[in-house]
Amino acid sequence: MKEAKLHGFWGSPFSHRVIWALKLKGVEYEYIEENFPNKSELLFVYKKIPVFVHGGKPIAESLVILEYIEEIWPQNPLLPTDAYEKAIARFWVKYGVEKASTFHSLFQTTGEEQDKAGKEFLEVLKVLEEQGLGDKMFFGGDAINLVDIAHGWLPHWFETIQEVIGIKLLEPTTLPRLYAWFNNFKEVTVIKENVPDPQKLLVYIKNSREKLDANQLNNN
Repeated sequence: MKEAKLHGFWGSPFSHRVIWALKLKGVEYEYIEENFPNKSELLFVYKKIPVFVHGGKPIAESLVILEYIEEIWPQNPLLPTDAYEKAIARFWVKYGVEKASTFHSLFQTTGEEQDKAGKEFLEVLKVLEEQGLGDKMFFGGDAINLVDIAHGWLPHWFETIQEVIGIKLLEPTTLPRLYAWFNNFKEVTVIKENVPDPQKLLVYIKNSREKLDANQLNNN
């Protein structure tokens, strides 16, 4: 029995954050795919995925899990050793968390509200490109780090979301450096080998959007 276990969901970018980190560090773990109608008792307690269990002790919240993994398994570090650079990396991880509501508005609205949310989210991406990424290949420089992993939902999930909602924001003409990062990240072997099937993800996100639209109609 493996000492580390990850309770996740195939369509969750948060679960994949943890998978990528574990793979990059070469940590052996058992993956447990959660079935939401029949989810495990652990998820009834934490009410979210992923949940990482190490030595019998559960930890929730993907970014908290990533920090834990970084501390327990220091090989192939995902954060810089320099204190200042480490603080800057954590800042850009937190930036993504703080701007999450802007993305949620983009996905959950339509019409003028969605147009407004799209403009706001484009500004978020521009800041990420200009001040976070700059001229680097990855946020981590020549190799991916915790910031890349935290924003790793953009090259896969957001690409599909753009198709579903019919808005194109992350494009080579509007965000050339972030778009280049987008493609560089997708080509990293560990990432390429551990992402959901694109068609399956498309169906899942379409269904999620349709459920939102149905709920909004029912509440009007």
